[in-house]
Amino acid sequence: MKALHFGAGNIGRGFIGKLLADAGIQLTFADVNQTVLDALNERHSYQVHVVGEQEQIDTVSNVNAVSSIGDDVVTLIADVALVTTAVGPVVLERIAPAVAKGLVLRRANGNEKPLNIIACENMVRGTSQLKAHVMKALSEDDQAWVEQHVGFVDSAVDRIVPPSESATNDPLEVTVETFSEWIVDKTQFKGELPNIPGMELTDNLMAFVERKLFTLNTGHAITAYLGQLAGHQTIRDAILDERIRAVVKGAMDESGAVLIKRYGFDAEKHAAYIQKILGRFENPYLKDDVERVGRQPLRKLSAGDRLIKPLLGTIEYGLPHQFLVEGIAAAMHYRSAEDPQAQELEKLLAEKGPQATLAEISGLDAHSDVVAEALKAYSNK
Repeated sequence: MKALHFGAGNIGRGFIGKLLADAGIQLTFADVNQTVLDALNERHSYQVHVVGEQEQIDTVSNVNAVSSIGDDVVTLIADVALVTTAVGPVVLERIAPAVAKGLVLRRANGNEKPLNIIACENMVRGTSQLKAHVMKALSEDDQAWVEQHVGFVDSAVDRIVPPSESATNDPLEVTVETFSEWIVDKTQFKGELPNIPGMELTDNLMAFVERKLFTLNTGHAITAYLGQLAGHQTIRDAILDERIRAVVKGAMDESGAVLIKRYGFDAEKHAAYIQKILGRFENPYLKDDVERVGRQPLRKLSAGDRLIKPLLGTIEYGLPHQFLVEGIAAAMHYRSAEDPQAQELEKLLAEKGPQATLAEISGLDAHSDVVAEALKAYSNK
C-alpha cells in the first residue's frame, strides 16, 4: 500500500507517520519545511526516541518526502490508497485545494480504486471538516464521483509529542511518549478495512473523541493553566504539586461522570484511565512546558472544546463541576508573549471585564450561576 501524509512535524514523524511506516506502507511525507524535506529525501529514515517506563530508540525507514505546495503532491493523491494529515486544525483548509486537485486528477486518470483520507488532528471530526473544504473546491460532477470512491474517515488521536530538544540539531529527531491511541470510524471507509497495527477501528467514535477531549485534553490544559499561576515551568512539575493535582484529578472525575452518563463507560475502567493520564503527565522524559500547552486559550475556552464542553455536560446531567470551574478561571489568567490568543484574551479582559469576556468566548449566559461561580474562582486566583 502507498500512503501520503501531510505534515512532517514532530507529530507527523513521531506518531502517524511512524505507525504507517512500521506497518510496511510505502510512505511519502508532504510538508513546506524544505530542511525537513531535504533530510528525509537524503536519508529515507529517521529516529524516534520513545520514552516512558523504558526508553528506546526506533528507526523509521523507507520514507520520502515532497513539497505540499507543488505538483508532486497532486500526482500522489491521484495514485495512493491512503492520505493522512497531522498539520494542525487551521491548516486543513489550506491543504484542501491540493487534495481537491489530486482527486480531480485521480478521476481523470480513471483510478477508481478506493481512497481513504484521515485527518489525525487534535479536534472533533477533523476529517469531516477537511471534506467540507475539499468539496467546496470541486464541481458537482466531481463531488458525486468523490462521494462514490473516496472515504473521509474521522479519527481520534492521542500521543504526547513535546517540542524536540535535539542535542545533535538533527531536524528529523523526535521524542514521543510510549502511550499512543489512534481510533478511527470504521463506518466511513471505502473498500476493505485496513489492517494497520496501532489503528483501532470503532463504530462509536464520538465516545472515544469525547473520552480523550474530556480527560487528556481537559487535564492537560488545567495542569498548564494552574501550573503557570503557581510558577511551575513544566507539566511534570505542575502535576507533582499536590494542590494542582487535586484540582486536575477532580476536574477529570467531573468530566468522567458526564462520559459515564452519556456513553455508559465502565466507572472502574474510566477511573483507571484517569490514573493512566495522570501518570503520563508525570513522565520525567517529557519536558513539556506549561506555556506551550496552555496556548490558544480562546479556542480552549470555546463551547465545543476541552473546558466548556464537559462543563456543559455537567449542567445537562445535574452533576458537580467545582473543579472544572477552577480550571476555567485559571485559563482566564493565562498569559504568553508568544501567543496571539493570550494577548487577545488579556485585551478583552481589560476592555470588557471577566464576566462579558467569559460569556463572549464560551457562549455561556453572562448572568448564569456557572459564570458567577467562575468569576468568584477567577477573582480568588
